[in-house]
Amino acid sequence: MPHLTIDYSSRLAAAFDARALVEELHPLVVEESGTSGVCKTLLRPAETYAGDGPSREAAFVHVEVGLMPGRSEARKARLSESVLALLAKHLPADDGSEERVFLSVEVRDLAVTYRLSPSAR
Repeated sequence: MPHLTIDYSSRLAAAFDARALVEELHPLVVEESGTSGVCKTLLRPAETYAGDGPSREAAFVHVEVGLMPGRSEARKARLSESVLALLAKHLPADDGSEERVFLSVEVRDLAVTYRLSPSAR
């Protein structure tokens, strides 16, 4: 059931294996959220900029996890921390460059209007 969206700086595309990340992310989300559903993930590379400094370019990875309502805030916070740790594992170690990679996670409840209809194919 969980819906995952991974937005990441397009210049990171060669720096990490998105497929490997997703293969570890799905079971982690299912286990930590207590769902019995199947994860669905959308990956979106994007041009990124941040701040007002001389070099406004910044790399980031943001994961949004949408779950059916009913989980405690503590459970969602633990899931966020676990996803952050997994992201860090999949990104290259600090190579000494000045560019930092910002990681963020949001675990949220899907709206009560959410519906799913699989394709008839």
